[in-house]
Amino acid sequence: MQTHYLVCYDIADEGRLARVYHYLKGVGVPMQYSVFLCSWTWSQYQEALAHLAELIDSKADDVRIYPLPSDQPITSLGSGDRTPDGAMVMLP
Repeated sequence: MQTHYLVCYDIADEGRLARVYHYLKGVGVPMQYSVFLCSWTWSQYQEALAHLAELIDSKADDVRIYPLPSDQPITSLGSGDRTPDGAMVMLP
């Protein structure tokens, strides 16, 4: 079963930032700067966690992964240009 995760990061070094961004772009959908929506199985989550741990400096960088309820629609407001499958977009 896949679960939605919100991955947010603050990376201190431009090189590491680029590597984290490119990795997450391959496994998730960019929602905002430094924020990705990912849908992973438990094993994919574990793999992503291990890979991200290799890419960052744990003393200088911050990566947070928040599980989201998978049975609820995702609502997006505003001018974001990327909408994942199953998301509901509300425009003012």
